[in-house]
Amino acid sequence: MPMSNESRAAAARARSAPPPRGAAVLDAPEGEAERVFSAAAELFGVLSTPLRLRILNAICDREKGVNEIVGDVHSTQPNVSQHLKVLYLAGIVSRRRTGNSILYRVQSQQAMQLCRVVCTQIAIELADPQAVDQTERLALRRND
Repeated sequence: MPMSNESRAAAARARSAPPPRGAAVLDAPEGEAERVFSAAAELFGVLSTPLRLRILNAICDREKGVNEIVGDVHSTQPNVSQHLKVLYLAGIVSRRRTGNSILYRVQSQQAMQLCRVVCTQIAIELADPQAVDQTERLALRRND
């Protein structure tokens, strides 16, 4: 039996609604959850280096060549190239050759959005530690 427009709208709202606070985010069959967590850990591992985050920030608005990225992130060409390779192999950035240069750009907008959300929240917390309750903070909690 076909779904009514009202039923389709209700289903769409349910899919887009955030999970209830405290509810399990992932209700996957056993084994499937482990695959999801492993893939997430791999992505977080790729994004766990400050230089890679700076590289993504440098190319978030437009593609750039390695030398321009080197200047933006204040690192060496070999170091930047090594980190670009990791980001490329993970599918987070793409590259294209133009003449003798290789230009890099963000390929995964989802990974970029994740970085923006986390880095923006941490920047808020570091700028004004009182702005966010201690239990809601993302930045590392250090013993004062």
